[in-house]
Amino acid sequence: MTRVVVSIGSNIEREHHVRHCLDALDAAFANLRLSRVFESVPVGFEDGRNFYNLVAAFDSTATVGELQAWCKRLEFAHGRRPDSPKYSARRLDVDLLTVGELTGHIDGVDLPRDEILTSAFVLRPLAELLPEARHPTRGERYTDLWARFDADDQPLWPVAFTWRGRAISSPDTAPTSGR
Repeated sequence: MTRVVVSIGSNIEREHHVRHCLDALDAAFANLRLSRVFESVPVGFEDGRNFYNLVAAFDSTATVGELQAWCKRLEFAHGRRPDSPKYSARRLDVDLLTVGELTGHIDGVDLPRDEILTSAFVLRPLAELLPEARHPTRGERYTDLWARFDADDQPLWPVAFTWRGRAISSPDTAPTSGR
């Protein structure tokens, strides 16, 4: 089994689509763990609706290509189209961040994903969920990368969020397991 880490985002019917994504992840993969849910201001988007973002980690034996295809199928099931502009509003965005310690361009996917080092909405939840884990190419702990990150122009804050009838996120809770 390999630990896989994905980022999840939505700025259209956020609660609905994030919950359905979590249901799908939990049904398909083992040992689902979740960060808190963060609300973030869209960066580079003309649509001004804020996003909900979180990071999920789980175990899988799937290849990078199979994982990427699974993520894309889930996005498409939630209305995302392959020809959607990069900075357009979205019901669901699921991106592979890391697949074990793999690095490079694998099955059409660049690993680790660049946004880990450039986007607060990825790095902060990742640092909270896996503080001692290390970036596959930099070798630095996510918590250390977050401590040095300048997030002044990328505001985000933890929000209250429930899934399957229980709180998985609030402004003052730590990350939780998915089950």
